Amino acid sequence: MGKTLVEIKQALDAKVGKRVTVVANGGRRKTIERSGFLEETYPSVFIVKLDRDKHPVERISYSYTDVLTKTVQLTLLEEEELQA
Repeated sequence: MGKTLVEIKQALDAKVGKRVTVVANGGRRKTIERSGFLEETYPSVFIVKLDRDKHPVERISYSYTDVLTKTVQLTLLEEEELQA
């Protein structure tokens, strides 16, 4: 993935609609793993629409800074190349 916020956003813009797995740092040695589809990208954040049968929340959003600082890791399930 890119080394700047702009490169990260551009990479995610090209992947809208793809199936992803999100691994996020939950604090205090907790890791949260969720799966869904990359629904939309905005200038500061991107939204992942989660699988309804697995998660009680419908959507989650993260900033590109989270990906840059490796607080959030994205994996495309088709490619397994997009690691942040």
